[in-house]
Amino acid sequence: MDAQWKTVARNCLDAAYNRSMSFPEIVGTLIAAGFEGYIVDYRRNTTTYFLPDGESVVLENNHVEGVVSAGFDAEGVAAQVRWAQANPPGYSYVAFSSNVKAMGCAGYIVSFSGRRVLYFGRTAETHVEHFPQS
Repeated sequence: MDAQWKTVARNCLDAAYNRSMSFPEIVGTLIAAGFEGYIVDYRRNTTTYFLPDGESVVLENNHVEGVVSAGFDAEGVAAQVRWAQANPPGYSYVAFSSNVKAMGCAGYIVSFSGRRVLYFGRTAETHVEHFPQS
């Protein structure tokens, strides 16, 4: 694994928490570095970034309060995504993560080639969000 990939992944994860880059900027940076997607696992508290050749970078997430609820609220998760997309002054990735965990989101998979994010619950219920049209 190239050290530069680890650095890019770490910088993007940190940027999500400190709001120094928007989600589209993070996606663009990761694509430019050669990543094909990533998965956030709220139960393991990790984010794994994947390269097309099977290599991956696993990073520990910052601590976010709460546990993943048993029931999955797809509409609630969708509302949180809209909040994140609007990126209002009070938005934070920590609050987003805490809120979706409370709505039963165990994690999400981001596919750059598929241009979508799949949010999933503990029971494998899902909610799919397509990337906004450019």
